[in-house]
Amino acid sequence: MKRTLFLIVLILVLSTGTALAKVVSQPLSYMHSGVSLEGYLAYDDAVSGKAPGILVVHEWWGLNDYARSRAEQLARMGYVAFALDMYGKGKSTEHPDQAAAWMKEINTNMDQWLERALAGLEVLKKQPQVDTTRLAAIGYCFGATVQVLAYGGADLTGVVSFHGSLIPPSAEQAGRTRAKILICHGAEDPMNKPEALTTYVNAMNAASIDWQMIAYGGTRHSFTNPDADKRGMAALAYSPSADRRSWQHMTFFFDELFAGM
Repeated sequence: MKRTLFLIVLILVLSTGTALAKVVSQPLSYMHSGVSLEGYLAYDDAVSGKAPGILVVHEWWGLNDYARSRAEQLARMGYVAFALDMYGKGKSTEHPDQAAAWMKEINTNMDQWLERALAGLEVLKKQPQVDTTRLAAIGYCFGATVQVLAYGGADLTGVVSFHGSLIPPSAEQAGRTRAKILICHGAEDPMNKPEALTTYVNAMNAASIDWQMIAYGGTRHSFTNPDADKRGMAALAYSPSADRRSWQHMTFFFDELFAGM
């Protein structure tokens, strides 16, 4: 009887494969312009063949457990995710002044900003599990970096920015953009003033870019992060509904990007 039950369970496991599914994760070290960086790779080892690769850009706090958890969440969906490091190995903080200083070191030089992000994308592309014809990027807060990647002509099918700064493209940048763009925006985000939103929309409408923006009512900055309210900053607030809906909108966006590819 025990042998029969064992065989039944074994057959079910082999036929479905679900019991063998496991998210594998590991830190990956790399270099850019003499700076030691350490990102975080996650994928499901039960996925056969090559899978789409998703680059994850952290908030201005640096590469922390939140960004890593998003990479793991993408891995459970069947993607190969790599959370890059924009600041340097071990540079993560809880202090907004330090976060702002580190971010300023990068985003005041557009060329350096793009190159640092491209270095992370190259790490993702080199992973043997990744289908390099199906690449996308998502970013949180400082994840506006994904717009910089798109405007730089990076080899991405699409990008998603969650509560990131709105960066209007120049005509030259618009001409280089190949990626489709999804902006998930908090309608009451005080870090993106109404005039900045108007400027962004006008610039995007003038460009030949496939873009869309979804604004979540009553929603402030950092709305996807459950720890946002612990930061002691009035501009930040977690919104469970906007978090859930924006992830669903990203999922639909990816389904469209990769359909038939």
